[in-house]
Amino acid sequence: MESAIGTFQARFERRWGHLTHPRVRALAWLLDSPDLLDPASGHWGGRIASLPPVTPAVAAWLGALQDDPSPLDAALGPKFYSRLGLYAEKLLAFYFEQQGLLAAHGLQVQVNRNDTVGEFDFLLHGGNDLLHWEFATKFYLLEGAPDPGAFHHLIGPNLADTLGLKMRKILDKQLALSRHPAAQDLLAQPVRAAQALVKGWLFYAAGAMPGMDGISQEHGHGFWCTPAQLPDQRYVVLPRLQWLAPFKGRETEVLDADALRAQLFDLAQPVLVASVDNIEGWEVERTRGFVVPPDWTEQAAARRLAGALPI
Repeated sequence: MESAIGTFQARFERRWGHLTHPRVRALAWLLDSPDLLDPASGHWGGRIASLPPVTPAVAAWLGALQDDPSPLDAALGPKFYSRLGLYAEKLLAFYFEQQGLLAAHGLQVQVNRNDTVGEFDFLLHGGNDLLHWEFATKFYLLEGAPDPGAFHHLIGPNLADTLGLKMRKILDKQLALSRHPAAQDLLAQPVRAAQALVKGWLFYAAGAMPGMDGISQEHGHGFWCTPAQLPDQRYVVLPRLQWLAPFKGRETEVLDADALRAQLFDLAQPVLVASVDNIEGWEVERTRGFVVPPDWTEQAAARRLAGALPI
């Protein structure tokens, strides 16, 4: 399993190893990572968007940002991003704006001052009309056996949602926003298509990586385990804003498995870690995984039985 997990990280490092600025590296991951969902699967009814392959011109543009990241830093501003999804959305908005594709970002639709119907993540220029894209960056752990077509066993690490719940909300509600009467006055052009762009990583217990219809075969993936199950490797604990791209850094705390187990002795919430190799002075991610509390699976099952998560 480890060699399979490492495939994407190794490929990313070969192509983007020269990108060490965290924001530029995260942007490269957004543009060049595999889709989480399979756009061709009948599960999604043709409503999954996919970014085009990175062209040499875009690769050169990313290289220029590595040399001078000030345009990207200015676009993101001085605020601290506590929400990973908003951070990823701002990165992608910068790309769309720089490519001349962005018609609107975060456009709210209101019936009146006190009644907001929803918000367009992205409205993109599509010739004589618009494309509406909803964007999500998600991390889910497979707990138990897959439930074909429902995706409720792909659960957020903090037990807050499932892939099934998230996609139902996007497909049934968010992608219908352009049809709401209150949206019509805001749209200078008609919306030709409404789709979801979904990036992220899925995590599996050791030895369990079943193929799932609807999930991209090339999706980024990792492991999940309890502290006692950690393999004997060198680890970096990943801060939330470094969950997107494979980690590469210097002057960072590296822990062996025993030290990491000791640090996570009273673990209450899952923690994302990367196993790293030291390459020419850089700590470079080889694999990644969530370390979960010993009773995490019981918590997930209990919440399902209580109706807090779908069965």
